[in-house]
Amino acid sequence: MSSILFEIPGEPVAQGRPRAGKTWTGQTVLYDPAKSRDFKQYVKLVAGQHAPKELITGPIDLSIDIYRATPKKYQTKPKQALIEKGELRPTTKPDVDNYVKGVKDGLNKVIWQDDSQVVTLNVRKFYSMHPRVVVRVAF
Repeated sequence: MSSILFEIPGEPVAQGRPRAGKTWTGQTVLYDPAKSRDFKQYVKLVAGQHAPKELITGPIDLSIDIYRATPKKYQTKPKQALIEKGELRPTTKPDVDNYVKGVKDGLNKVIWQDDSQVVTLNVRKFYSMHPRVVVRVAF
């Protein structure tokens, strides 16, 4: 089984709710919030550096580790020790599935054909002084 492992540096961005707007003809259109759209483009840029020669077409096992910035209230020595042991982890919003949506959308047509190919998904959230997203694609 082959795998691709890479890191997306920077603060992870959860997929935002679609926004509605009107065209000049009065039609309603839905669009991604700018922050979500920009994060997906960033994911595409980083993933492009690790893309296989041909898009993956078979089943995929996907692992995503999300490292959020440590809040100020947890930047004490005792709290940092708990974070390093993995005993203090984020239990607040946004949900892991909102983070995953942005990453999976960003990997479409870069690493794989379509995110429906993901048959196994493992997601974990952590605190870190160096926010990032670590992605492992096994195929």
